Amino acid sequence: MTFGTVGIIGAMKEEVELLHRNVRVTGTRSKAGIEYVTGELHGKQVIFCRSGVGKVNAAVCTQVLIDQGVDCVLFTGVAGALDPGLDVGDIVISTVCQQHDMDVTALGFPRGVIPFQEQSEFAADDRLVGLAVSAGESLFPGRCRTGKVLSGDQFIASRETVRELRETMGGACVEMEGAAVAQVCAMNGVPFVIIRSMSDRADGGAPDSFEAFTIEASNRSYRLVESMIMRMGE
Repeated sequence: MTFGTVGIIGAMKEEVELLHRNVRVTGTRSKAGIEYVTGELHGKQVIFCRSGVGKVNAAVCTQVLIDQGVDCVLFTGVAGALDPGLDVGDIVISTVCQQHDMDVTALGFPRGVIPFQEQSEFAADDRLVGLAVSAGESLFPGRCRTGKVLSGDQFIASRETVRELRETMGGACVEMEGAAVAQVCAMNGVPFVIIRSMSDRADGGAPDSFEAFTIEASNRSYRLVESMIMRMGE
């Protein structure tokens, strides 16, 4: 499978520090307060960055990556599980992304719909999804699945909200950046996929669980992305 330069984004330090350790760095640049690192990973040209938390940060760094000429974007990190069949450490690979906090229901729009815009759900690239699934099944048998990723500038820790997001919007997991990355990529015609390792179950115990499992979940996300990079050269 041919992709030229691969853009890789993580939201937090834990999600990109393994890239710093393993990428053969050839250059860095800063833009809008974010550092972009260029280099090679298993012979593949990559540009990676830490976006910071939230949709605005994610959107800005995605556009900067695209302006630097990346041919696809991988977003790796952690999320809270909405699907009761998911457990901590499981991985969700996006089929589609949507903003759960886009709420204009008072004007008659369904929740998640961006008013006066044709598209509100953004589908991941089938080739990248396939690569991620193949890598995930090899690394973590039985712990990897595809599904809808919901994003919003909120940390979800309410059982009632979990139920609502699952039942009304069909989300498999919830996080704070993926749909912004997806929308910017769609606007630019750039392939993407969001890869999320479950750090918590987005319920009443989410804050404690998040802190305890973020490092392990981030390691799983990194290993999957690394395997995808290796498979791109096959």
